Amino acid sequence: MNQFINRTNNRDLIVFAEDWGGLPSSTQQLISHLANHRKIIWVNSIGLRQPSWSIKDLKRLSTKVIGWLTTTKIQTKENSMFVVVNPKTLPAPKGGFSRFIAATLLAHQLRAQIKRHQLTRPILWISLPTAVDIIGRLNESAIVYYCCDDFSALAGVDHETVNQREQQLAEQADLILTSSKVLRAKFKGKVVVTVEHGVDYQLFSTPVQRAADLPVNKPIAGYYGSISSWLDLELLQQTINQLPQWNFVFIGEISIDVSVLRQYPNVYFLGPKPHQLLPQYCQHWQASLLPFRDNRQIRACNPFKLREYLAAARPIISTEFPALEPYESLINVVHNADQMVAALRKIKPEQPLDYRKQRAVVNQTWQARAAQVNNLLEQL
Repeated sequence: MNQFINRTNNRDLIVFAEDWGGLPSSTQQLISHLANHRKIIWVNSIGLRQPSWSIKDLKRLSTKVIGWLTTTKIQTKENSMFVVVNPKTLPAPKGGFSRFIAATLLAHQLRAQIKRHQLTRPILWISLPTAVDIIGRLNESAIVYYCCDDFSALAGVDHETVNQREQQLAEQADLILTSSKVLRAKFKGKVVVTVEHGVDYQLFSTPVQRAADLPVNKPIAGYYGSISSWLDLELLQQTINQLPQWNFVFIGEISIDVSVLRQYPNVYFLGPKPHQLLPQYCQHWQASLLPFRDNRQIRACNPFKLREYLAAARPIISTEFPALEPYESLINVVHNADQMVAALRKIKPEQPLDYRKQRAVVNQTWQARAAQVNNLLEQL
């Protein structure tokens, strides 16, 4: 058990991040461990852009409006408390007056929660820069900016608004945490610490049964995660075209046109799966894929699945990006389809587990990362 779990003087946190309980995120992983023996108020997303009239945005907006009626208490333990708040405010306002109104509405709502749950001079943990206007309104003791993305490279983001807010947030933060060295380089002259992503080692290293919907009779090259613009579809198509004797499995929500891959009978899109079920897939395919394009978003990323693939101890084939550097001796790094094809052909159908991969990440758990962050918070 980590030392910080036994302490009773850990300062309380108000966290501004994505919606609690959505896709797994590093903020959720860290905060769930930091929640031991401290009070947490988690504020669901206030958005990185203003909503449009699209069906997707209207559905999300209606969910937010319904959510205004509820505040959820996730857990209550001795010396701890976890409350999720649905913010009653304006999403990503641009003008000075609308920003003032949005911050005033949110501050009024949160002061009531602070009083009700008796938080004293909490630390504000901000993962979304659009929350910067709340600073100075909650009698906070310190500001932490947790930066896990290059927002200027993300799709579906109001880049001008978010970049402006991020600069303001970086100026006011007492501590900036980044998930990669590339992101750290953005904040020269600031107090910045890189806390790389961890892994649920027990979940991914403990043997489990094979998922029933995995295809049979051929070796499998698999990928899980968002099926988005950062996937190199051309690389995948050229690879799949040369390997009809392999099956290719993709798990996750699809947000791009994948018709160039669907045309192949040995390609399977299985849809999103709960995070806790992913070992049933990656432990039982023959190769784990990280087929990313080379762009700003990928160069700044530190994907969960990298360490999860390592904990599963299967062969990993990846395009090159900076977060691979500590593990390059354990990964087949490829630069084109011919190299990916050659790497797959070298894999034996009954290849034994590579326990070197597991040893590389056995001490990089989320609990260990949270202990590191806790020490940083207590030094503020």
